[in-house]
Amino acid sequence: MRPDTPADNVDHTAEAARLERTAGLYPEDAEHLLLQAAAHLELAGDRPGASALYDRLLSSSTPLERPHLVRALKASNLWEYGHEAEARAIIDGVRAASPRDPAPWVIVAEALESHDELEAAQETFTEGATLLLTDVTDPPYATRPILFGRHRVRRMLGVAHDDWDALADTLHSSPVSLDELHDPKRVWSLGSENPEELQAEISRLRAELGAHREALSRPFPVAVLHWPADELAELLAAYPSLATEYPSHEEHLATIEESLRELSASGTPNLGIVTGTVPSYEAFSASEASSPSDTTLLPQYATTLAARGRAMAWPPQRGVVCWCGSGPRGWDAEPCAGTRT
Repeated sequence: MRPDTPADNVDHTAEAARLERTAGLYPEDAEHLLLQAAAHLELAGDRPGASALYDRLLSSSTPLERPHLVRALKASNLWEYGHEAEARAIIDGVRAASPRDPAPWVIVAEALESHDELEAAQETFTEGATLLLTDVTDPPYATRPILFGRHRVRRMLGVAHDDWDALADTLHSSPVSLDELHDPKRVWSLGSENPEELQAEISRLRAELGAHREALSRPFPVAVLHWPADELAELLAAYPSLATEYPSHEEHLATIEESLRELSASGTPNLGIVTGTVPSYEAFSASEASSPSDTTLLPQYATTLAARGRAMAWPPQRGVVCWCGSGPRGWDAEPCAGTRT
């Protein structure tokens, strides 16, 4: 669940420093960029430096988009260099907070798993699955690592399959089954002199690598641009010609929801919403040597935000506050309250 930070041919310390400098230039992207920088520092072996970046984010006066993710990453990192008690306390706090983001659940559960706390890891994966997947017939992509991790830990514990294990098997697309990939006896085959056993293990490792590459290559969402009411008012005050694009905030919200539902009905996968700000948009238009009044910049700006990891998945997960701020939503909800007139 770490950000994509390839290990080969990378000076991780230099890359972390570059990302920190970039975060200073683009404060609206600081959370995403500093998490990437912390991941590079972890890969460089500078775990105290990574912890300092997590602390910097958590102490910032700017509210974080994913505070539970930052805390989970900090806990995992702390445990790796001897701060077990503090890591456990943070993990307990993340679990008690019941985040609706699946990533913190996976990170804290895997931290427990990597330190042989298998029962606690199973409980954590199960808590996350219960919260995010109860009565969900088609688990979103981001929640699948919860099911796969839970399956893996339960396989190591030798417990019988349950309904969620069966669902994990169904969602798993690799030619090698989860039961085989998660077989605790696989470790013995690595020391075998039997060519057939070694070849079977090579096939399993290739399947795992293929699944990992597929996850990393998953494209960023097809994103629709959203302007909060105050940002849209500021945008139109500065660039009145954009009123033809945005006649009113209510119509803007309705257009977003309608566009996303049409894209979904047409079979377009991996949809999302990105939220714009006037300073960020002005900086983007300047980088394109164009005027913010140019309407052709708007979809390009949305794509750029999505590529930076700023997109919120659509439709929203069950119980998560809707992108328009109207309150918790469900998977099959009617158009959100913010779009109704």
